[in-house]
Amino acid sequence: MGMEYSRRDNNKICLCSSSPTRALLLHQFGIDFIQKSPSYDEEQIVATGAKDFVYMASKGKMEAAIKEFGLQTPLLCADTVIATSDGTILRKPRSIEDARRILEIQSGSVIFIVSSLHFKSKKLLFSDTSATQYYFNSFDNMDMEAYLQSGLWQGKAGGCMVEGFCKKYIKRVKGLESTAMGLQVEKLLPWIGKHDV
Repeated sequence: MGMEYSRRDNNKICLCSSSPTRALLLHQFGIDFIQKSPSYDEEQIVATGAKDFVYMASKGKMEAAIKEFGLQTPLLCADTVIATSDGTILRKPRSIEDARRILEIQSGSVIFIVSSLHFKSKKLLFSDTSATQYYFNSFDNMDMEAYLQSGLWQGKAGGCMVEGFCKKYIKRVKGLESTAMGLQVEKLLPWIGKHDV
């Protein structure tokens, strides 16, 4: 990370997400952006597969962002879910009990973190759906309880923080860390300079 993206000073994009992790990724790659979220309810989505779900969520956020913000500034929308090896989607936990249940499923197991992004300007639409596979050692119960009490799992797909709590339990990774953090910036970079602001 830390790769610089050369740009004109006025060449901003709009990150249509309230995620501090996605904002951090754009900062790390030197991408100039503003951040604001459209109104969109993911609960309306009916999808059984993780890739279908995140694609539909990211596309739905994009459609909502176009209505709310227009395309004067190019828009970037993304969504992320975690899936188990049998394809079960692990959504954002609704409570500390739900977070505990979801983390116990991931402990000592394999998960897929799937992120989909849509980037749109007046003349360009780029979409990408990518997955990163994580093999975890078993979580320490006391460590997991401390994480649950911290509340840092809130708003995280599967309650998982591969850059935080889960990091020390990773045995092996296949795929981009940025995908797992919610935004595969490396896939986006070649397209950012091609839009007409």
